[in-house]
Amino acid sequence: MPFAEDLDPPRTSMGRGFDVLSALADLSTGAPHGVSVRDVALALDRERTQVSRTLSALADRDLVIRGEDHRYRLAWNWYAAAQDLTERRLHSAGLQVLDELAEAVGEACFLGVLQGDSTLTVVESIPAGSGMIGSWVGRAYPAFCSDAGRAVLWDASDEEVRAVFARTSFASPGPNAPVSVDDFLERLGEARALGYAIVDQEAEPDLYSVSAPVWDFRDEVAAGVQVVGERSVLQPRTAQLAAACVAAADALSAALGAPEGLSLIHI
Repeated sequence: MPFAEDLDPPRTSMGRGFDVLSALADLSTGAPHGVSVRDVALALDRERTQVSRTLSALADRDLVIRGEDHRYRLAWNWYAAAQDLTERRLHSAGLQVLDELAEAVGEACFLGVLQGDSTLTVVESIPAGSGMIGSWVGRAYPAFCSDAGRAVLWDASDEEVRAVFARTSFASPGPNAPVSVDDFLERLGEARALGYAIVDQEAEPDLYSVSAPVWDFRDEVAAGVQVVGERSVLQPRTAQLAAACVAAADALSAALGAPEGLSLIHI
């Protein structure tokens, strides 16, 4: 699959700032007294002077704190800034990944995030011959039966999943939709064992999809990549589509600063 090789994270100031924040956050877990410029530069395999300039700029914006010992610590509001950078890169890098995925498989591809007990489509790529009509961007769908529902809840504990669906009515036009939170949890466990999720006529009749989770720099699931289409067309190609979907999700995870070697079945 081409996705992991072809995707090159942006080398803009936003991208550099994201990378440095991500590295500092990762290194800070084992360095309570702060992290040196040298440590960050080594972690990123970059020039010390470049990293020093980026850290100074982040300090000027109160995203990191520079101590008298010239070591850096995360500021209280770094998380909000990093989250904003994650969302912006999710859209920019996500579109590139989905376009490549859609071209490779010839089917409609979407990127969804969790919003309450629903999934919200934030990016899409729909080839002309896919048969999909209209746009799903900005539209929400119940997570318990949506194409991305299990992907976006991949790393959630049973208690967290129960909290998400505490007020959910498990009613769907799809004949195979989960009928309870326990039913959803069982299917989530099966998806984790596979390494990807299959949603077969859960949202509506004759609709079929495969999906995989996208991880970010916090080692948390940020979104789900989906390939969606007619059941009769997609089901015979499940293995091929799943492999492509997982590769695309892995490429996007790398663009979001996810730890290297992160397993998609990690929970």
